[in-house]
Amino acid sequence: MKKMEFSITINALPEKVWEVIIGKDTYDLWTAPFAPGSTVKTDWKKGSKAIFGDGSGNGMVSEIVESIPGKFLSIHHLGEVKNGVEDPTTYQGGEWGDALENYTLTVVNGNQTLWRVDMDMNEKYVDYMEETWPLALQKVKELAEG
Repeated sequence: MKKMEFSITINALPEKVWEVIIGKDTYDLWTAPFAPGSTVKTDWKKGSKAIFGDGSGNGMVSEIVESIPGKFLSIHHLGEVKNGVEDPTTYQGGEWGDALENYTLTVVNGNQTLWRVDMDMNEKYVDYMEETWPLALQKVKELAEG
């Protein structure tokens, strides 16, 4: 498992960036670089289940570990969804182990937000994430600043 980190400075306050990240009308737009048709089913509250989908019945089942609006979001990936069926064996003792994905939003320069993403990543997906995360970050920047 490799630790990865990505960040971007956005000309908007953290509350606006937060709304873009979790927004019903914006989530699928900024996550499209990972999978066109991306979806999420969750209320984004601490302790809630989250199903991240790729639009074709596959994805991840996760838990929201922490959710502090405008500041911090921590997602614990528990397993994969394959053809609409949750499969936790892919994580517990599987190839993903105990994967966390954390979003930290910090005010910088008085009216900008530094959005930092740090995550645990299976080695075979590192190149893919290095290509797609910058695209996703840029899309959030465009949406929050637009």
